[in-house]
Amino acid sequence: MHHHKKHIFFDLDHTIWDFDRNAEETLNELYDTHKLATLGVTSCADFIATYTENNHQLWADYHLGKITKDFLRSQRFSKTFIALGVHPDAVPHQFEDDYVRISPTKTNLFEDAEMVLAYLQKKYTLHIISNGFKETTLTKMDLSKLNPYFQNVIISEDVGVNKPSPIIFEYALDRAKTTKPDSIMIGDSLEADIYGALNFGMEAIFFNPMEKEKPADVKHEIKHLKDLLTRF
Repeated sequence: MHHHKKHIFFDLDHTIWDFDRNAEETLNELYDTHKLATLGVTSCADFIATYTENNHQLWADYHLGKITKDFLRSQRFSKTFIALGVHPDAVPHQFEDDYVRISPTKTNLFEDAEMVLAYLQKKYTLHIISNGFKETTLTKMDLSKLNPYFQNVIISEDVGVNKPSPIIFEYALDRAKTTKPDSIMIGDSLEADIYGALNFGMEAIFFNPMEKEKPADVKHEIKHLKDLLTRF
């Protein structure tokens, strides 16, 4: 039980904002508007699966500081098109810009997100810590009507480092005017959210809707956001 906590820090993408569902909606639209079938991309499902794999890998490298935001953005779709047999010269370069413009306007959240946040907000102070890009993160928060639940939205681009760096957790606690024992992190990324917090000396709850294997050194896990109602 975590009743003694005062501040709860949430990740945004893949934890509250349903990144995969929102991406899928966006990519289905762009598949049609960019007429990808005429480029030889015969299946939108294959396109989404290949993109998802590339994007996850590039984000893992970005979290670890191996690549820049610009490199990630330049590569994730071009790698996908090339992997699916599109000639490099035929890759539609406008695609990335369209995706970045449309995707943050999608508002699918994980099941029970608003109900859980409303419940927690009555008893705790809530914050976001996101490695997402600044402008897209702010758009998502605004259009998904999430701002009223959170006191602070900490974005790695503002801090200059990404989770799992202890610097971003230190910054977030300073902003919240709180301490490690009074704080807890909730997120889906073992690397960025969970080990980031644990190595910093702060408790964490692994949000694991995909039911990945939980490492033995990660004590707390939930499969659904509503599981938090019994923890807090």
